Amino acid sequence: MAGVFKNVFGGSEPSALPKVEDDFADFVEAPNPSPVSIVASASTPITAAAGTVGASGVPYTKWYRVWERTSPKDFMQEATIMPFILVILLFHFWGTRKNRRQAREWAKHHAPLLRNEFAVVGFDGIRRSAEASELAAPESILKEKTAQEFATYATGRQNVAFLDVSIQLPKRYNPVTYFMEYVFSFFFESWAPPAERMEAVAYSFDGKEKDLVPVPGGDSSSLKVASSTHDGFVWAVVHKSQMQKFRQDRYDASMTTTKDNAKLPSWVTVMSESAEITDMILTPELIGAIELAGNSLEYLIITDQPLDKPMKIEETTPRKRIQLSLSLPSGHDYASTIPLFTQFVRLTDRLVASAHFRPEVTRKLRNAREEEIKKLRRAEEEEKAEERKLAVEKIKKEERERILRGMTAEEQRKYLERESQKEQRRSMKRYTKKA
Repeated sequence: MAGVFKNVFGGSEPSALPKVEDDFADFVEAPNPSPVSIVASASTPITAAAGTVGASGVPYTKWYRVWERTSPKDFMQEATIMPFILVILLFHFWGTRKNRRQAREWAKHHAPLLRNEFAVVGFDGIRRSAEASELAAPESILKEKTAQEFATYATGRQNVAFLDVSIQLPKRYNPVTYFMEYVFSFFFESWAPPAERMEAVAYSFDGKEKDLVPVPGGDSSSLKVASSTHDGFVWAVVHKSQMQKFRQDRYDASMTTTKDNAKLPSWVTVMSESAEITDMILTPELIGAIELAGNSLEYLIITDQPLDKPMKIEETTPRKRIQLSLSLPSGHDYASTIPLFTQFVRLTDRLVASAHFRPEVTRKLRNAREEEIKKLRRAEEEEKAEERKLAVEKIKKEERERILRGMTAEEQRKYLERESQKEQRRSMKRYTKKA
């Protein structure tokens, strides 16, 4: 009891601190840390747990020392991929340079001929003198559209409005595409293998010089030129290996009949609308050029019809042109194809001079084209009739819905019953007529 009163009323001895239970140990406040003063001299670096800090204050750790925290095995994936990337890059540069070299070789052999036949060659639109043309680089006439396609343009010649030339080469710059095309062509007959090809199209003036040739001062009526008109027709000489694809890809070829010609080699055939047209076109010079070209010739076509089947009457407007397709000879042996290219460029002169046929032939050509126009006109009229029918049905449907909306439920039921009865009577009448 004395101890109790001593605690109540105070005593000389302080009371002991209470014992902290283990369950409340987490809630005991930790002592506040006191800052430590660090003094470092310039000559004595401070050693840290992560590394060392020098006089410049830059830490030197393993994070910055790549050679200490890595090894060659860490780059095995990159080492595996890099050879493939290098091969693709080398193949790309090789293929691009190869295609450009092929295009330059074509220009080197054909630029003199084009500059002799046309006043303007190339896309710059500049007319050059003979001396300037000889000094100009042959490849200056080319334009690189893509890494596999090169083009040139020529104009300024009698009877030819302009000439478009396209040089199409394999995709050598892409090894995957390049080899896959070879593989597909091996397994699928319809897939053509990669080839080096030149396609040229010469568009005839056909009497439209006043509309196409700019005249200083704008007075085209003073332009006096010889008539460049000729009859429109479709005629072609085609390599037999290309004949099936040629007929499938071109609408104008469907207007011709195929027949071998005794004057031509056995590996080509003639597609013509009339034998008289063939006799007029096949000159000894053209026959000799075709024989010399050999397998490089794919086709030569004279046409006034569209390439794709016309869907509208406006698309049947004649556009007379001559198209030549040649595979580039191996070894740059252009001596075998230049004579045919020359005949192609000058063929319009012969058409203007001789392509005016007898009335019987002209009537046959005109009837064939008018028959195609009649088919399109019938199809157009049927389409318009169908549109009118749909418009009438739409009006009737809207009127029926308007009437039904203004009726009660009972009136709607009776109205629909009458419609059903009418439809049954119509069906019975149609059945009776058929019987």
